[in-house]
Amino acid sequence: MLQNIRLLPATCLARRLIHTTVACSKAQSGRYKITPKGDRPLTYEMANPPHLIAHRKAWNSWNTSNLEGEQRASQTMLEDEFIRRFMIGTWHGLVLSEVIIKRQHNHVRIAAIMRRGITPRKMYFLIGYCEELLAYWLQCPVTLELQTTEDRKDVIFKYI
Repeated sequence: MLQNIRLLPATCLARRLIHTTVACSKAQSGRYKITPKGDRPLTYEMANPPHLIAHRKAWNSWNTSNLEGEQRASQTMLEDEFIRRFMIGTWHGLVLSEVIIKRQHNHVRIAAIMRRGITPRKMYFLIGYCEELLAYWLQCPVTLELQTTEDRKDVIFKYI
């Protein structure tokens, strides 16, 4: 075996040991693919590319639980996922945008854009229902900040 390696030239060995790949395009990950007809609707949150999130959407993530040395980071992530699923399940078919969770000290503010599909009386009941249950489960004050719109098309930022 050692004799076979000595017969090969040094440049041939070098070529066999070095593996090269195409550089990954960071500008492509996290983006939505453009459709041939250009009929895919995107909301404002979906239209922002990943490298601009810190500049355009920083106000959506007022959260200090991911600081170094913080021990609640995983618990906060689970709570946020629970809040999102609870809101989408409670307001079934009415949530048009992402559910934005803002944590400020001991206060949780939840923002979303909803469709006007129910009576105001039922809407106020559901707002109180969500705030009370989430405040009980999370052991902190919770405020819902909901905006309503008539049509689903009002939330579309652009088509790709």
